[in-house]
Amino acid sequence: MFYVSNSNNITYENQYVNYKANMSIQKGNIMSVEAVKSYFREKGMEERVLEFPVSSATVALAAEALHCEPGRIAKTLSFMVEDRPILIVTAGDRKISNSKYKAKFGKKAKMLTAEELTEFVGHAPGGVCPFAVKDGVEVYLDDSLKEYETVYPACGSSNSAIELSIPELEQYSGCREWVDVCADKIT
Repeated sequence: MFYVSNSNNITYENQYVNYKANMSIQKGNIMSVEAVKSYFREKGMEERVLEFPVSSATVALAAEALHCEPGRIAKTLSFMVEDRPILIVTAGDRKISNSKYKAKFGKKAKMLTAEELTEFVGHAPGGVCPFAVKDGVEVYLDDSLKEYETVYPACGSSNSAIELSIPELEQYSGCREWVDVCADKIT
């Protein structure tokens, strides 16, 4: 993938991701962001949902759109444990440790496919978040998030986010528990 800027100072990667984001929105991703907005409307927080004219579908793009460090992007990863989908929200600059994941969940990490994600969780890739998910989805928050006062999880589309304190994220995500499944930060 090229990271060369064009005359408008937008990377080719961003142009491609914006195209993919627009395709996702046309295929129903708008309903997902609307569900998240509705969720936050019930909490009196809808005005805090941010929507961008550019994609925030990856950690790098979200950090660029929000002008923050990548670690503050709360990325939501989706896995299947037995027959149930789970979401693990981690700091954006961390990766899942296979050994820690297996120790916690008793099996090797198996991420959901894009089709499974939409079917079981209700959000499309690039906009996955722990809010307004389908029944039966368990949410876990990784300890890596505790390094930050506030973080930015997505809000159901590939061009949205909300800034939440860690206690707010814990409250509004409906998290089942805090876990330690990320690899140590590379410094």
